[in-house]
Amino acid sequence: MMFHTVRSCWARLVLRTLAALALLSLVSVAQAATGAYEAALPDDLGTVRDLCAHVPCHDVFPGAKSFSERTGQPPYVQAYGEAVAGKKPLLGYVMLSTDITDTPAYSGKPVVTLIGMDMQGRYVGVKVLKHSEPILLLGIPESALIKFNNQYLGKSVKDKIEVGPSRPDEGVLGVDAISGATVTVIAQNQVMRLSGAAVARQVGILAPDVRPAARFHTTGQRWSWPELVKMGAVQRLLVKPEQVGLARGSEPFIELWFGDLNQPDLGASLLGQDGWASLHGQLKEGERAFFVIRTGGEESFKGSGFVRGGIYDRVQIKQGHDAYTFRDLDYLNLYGLSAQGAPDYNESAIFIVRAKGFSAAYPWKLSFMGNRVDRATGARSFASFDARYWLPAEMLEGGRPEVTEDEAPWQRVWRTRAVSIGLFVALLVAVTIVYAMRERLTRLSTHKNKWPVNAFKYSAWALSIVFVGFGVMAQPSITQVLTWFHSVLFQWTWSLFLSDPFIFVFWIFIILTVFLFGRGLFCGWMCPFGSLSEALYKIGSKVGLQRWQGHLPRPVHDRLKWLKYAVFFGLLTVSMFSMGLAEMLAEVEPFKTTFLVGIHNRAWPYGLFVCVLLGVSLFIERPYCKYICPLGAALAMPSTFRWFGLRRKQDCNSCKACAVGCGSLAIDDKGRIDHRECLHCLDCMVLYTDQHGCPPLSKERKRRERDRLLITPIGENGYFIPIAAEPVRMSDKVAQGPDPRWPTDAVTPPYATGTRGLRWAMLEVRDHLWPWSRDGWRHHRALQIAGLSLAIVASVAWLLAATGRLSSGALIGWWFGWSVYEVLIRMGGRRYVKDGPWWQANYRHASWMDMLSYVGFKNLLVGATLFLVLKAMGWLG
Repeated sequence: MMFHTVRSCWARLVLRTLAALALLSLVSVAQAATGAYEAALPDDLGTVRDLCAHVPCHDVFPGAKSFSERTGQPPYVQAYGEAVAGKKPLLGYVMLSTDITDTPAYSGKPVVTLIGMDMQGRYVGVKVLKHSEPILLLGIPESALIKFNNQYLGKSVKDKIEVGPSRPDEGVLGVDAISGATVTVIAQNQVMRLSGAAVARQVGILAPDVRPAARFHTTGQRWSWPELVKMGAVQRLLVKPEQVGLARGSEPFIELWFGDLNQPDLGASLLGQDGWASLHGQLKEGERAFFVIRTGGEESFKGSGFVRGGIYDRVQIKQGHDAYTFRDLDYLNLYGLSAQGAPDYNESAIFIVRAKGFSAAYPWKLSFMGNRVDRATGARSFASFDARYWLPAEMLEGGRPEVTEDEAPWQRVWRTRAVSIGLFVALLVAVTIVYAMRERLTRLSTHKNKWPVNAFKYSAWALSIVFVGFGVMAQPSITQVLTWFHSVLFQWTWSLFLSDPFIFVFWIFIILTVFLFGRGLFCGWMCPFGSLSEALYKIGSKVGLQRWQGHLPRPVHDRLKWLKYAVFFGLLTVSMFSMGLAEMLAEVEPFKTTFLVGIHNRAWPYGLFVCVLLGVSLFIERPYCKYICPLGAALAMPSTFRWFGLRRKQDCNSCKACAVGCGSLAIDDKGRIDHRECLHCLDCMVLYTDQHGCPPLSKERKRRERDRLLITPIGENGYFIPIAAEPVRMSDKVAQGPDPRWPTDAVTPPYATGTRGLRWAMLEVRDHLWPWSRDGWRHHRALQIAGLSLAIVASVAWLLAATGRLSSGALIGWWFGWSVYEVLIRMGGRRYVKDGPWWQANYRHASWMDMLSYVGFKNLLVGATLFLVLKAMGWLG
């Protein structure tokens, strides 16, 4: 009686604690939303001439008395000191990062940074004006971001600065990362270096690279336009309206074709022999010419700056670290193209590069620069669209020169942390192999001696907590699920995810093992926070708290376990409207506070949340994992269709031994395991072959001992191997009861009866795509008609999206609505799902959660495939 009273008290305490912490989290989110990180900036910040009238330039150049308007290309501001004899001395320069680079951080958006640099190229001030980084919006104190930026003060644009330790032998200056924000600070370091270098090269602080001049191989051959395109001698730069934040249309925002006019055969093919000779008669030694034509779009590539000051502010040529802009004197008229099959165009130019450092033999890029409009806020930000060009090898004497390009930041991270990454991969592989051998380990264990299993499991917990959690800080999070989901649908960037190799590798492990074994291997063995929570429960039992430890009452558990699914679907829904808000609300996860930032660096509600969860973990096994974790809920859905499950025997439908000892309460009163809730402690597998602990086996063992019969080994079915033809002994009630090997009763769909091979496969595909049925039509006609109507509307939505009349967000809404109705339709007529590998013909009765998991996962795959196909065809923005 006392134990039941304690359990009831704990149930009420858990529910009240969750409600209180949810309120505290919302308060903290509201406070963070109005913090300095989300400071409002003018919508026209990217275009106003007087930049320093809108941003605090004095904060990044304290000694300056006045500032100029924007100048240069890309633009910067000159900082002046006190006037002497009526003349203001130039002290240095101030630049806005988004005027120069649109390098995205983890949120997919750039960090807006104001940077000050003196005449020698030393950074004198850095200030982040606005960003959308989830790890920094909540959790990381502003002091940490300021401390990171202050590391650049006194360093020079001439220095090779990288995130990580200094390497004097390689000339590398290191800056310390912000704990838990690796991807963000790598992107920010790239922003600092690119911005400083772009201005430093303009004003002469950095000298341009010197490259050997091109030596052309001529044959007198002439090529048509299609041949030049196929050779890569002319290239295309296409910018779509949706890439700059405009509504997608049938016409491009701008379509440009461009190429080299210096190679004699190529130039003569494009301009004709007389035209090429006339052009080169106007060029001085060392000058190089290129053509650009606009074949689509209404946007001019010459830009408005030409009218104001003779600068073409829409196009640049980039080669290596150097950027070349063009003034009115660098422009010549292009009167026509002679190449057969050349397209019509409505704007054209010949640009001349006069810098000695440029070489036509080396690769370069044409960069179209403009503004991207944020559809949600209307704010404009700098955007650069590049297309690479390199003369074909056959047009150069000796072919193309060898080029060593700068290592990408993500490649540098993988290289410098190769040892740690290797150890992490080895750990994941070892855990997978050990778990794959679980049946051998469980046969070596008994209910009184579980160390053959626990030695590996406890080692995995320890390494997960110490090495994975606190060491490399690779705690997966629901924010990554949301980010990856949106990236698949909208804009996938490999470099973004590769910047954190541990998380990247961990997710490969998670995806593979979830489909093989279910969520339990990750959640039960390798999740740092779950391992910490479980370890505390075990410690509690060793220090005298065992009499207060227990589970919530089964009825309370069966209701409360759905909370994590509500949290997950809530976050997913919110993310469709506001990714930033969803990532703030994802603070329901304690991972950031525990491993990435630390309790001491966070506001008290977050620390209290973690402390309460870990405190409750001393008395209730894994309360967060069972009832709150949205990541666990996200992984539980595909776990419905894991390929390999845990073994059950027929006697399990009446024996309660495993259910009583199940810490995750994943075994029901019929002995069936819910693999969505199972955390793979393997205690039930130990009992499965324990002839002293498993009641049916113990009973049979005693009978054989009494009758002096052979004690045979235990077979795969969980029973002693029969002596001769002796059948397995079980009562009629057990034999006629449900089969506990199946989560629900087995069924056979009408189309699967008597069909095999190709016909079965075709009917199977139809069954996945066509949810209606005769039985459903007879009993739920109104629902079937409503579902059919919605299916037609959803199909029309895909057609509208493909023709540019519906946004991606609206399409996702329709697809989500259809998925909800499909669940209802199938539950009314086709109430079954597959169990195990999808290529096998194992069908079973579907619960509501089974059907939600099946339809949700299936439609996610179908929708993602359609999105990718439409995007590849250029039909979806």
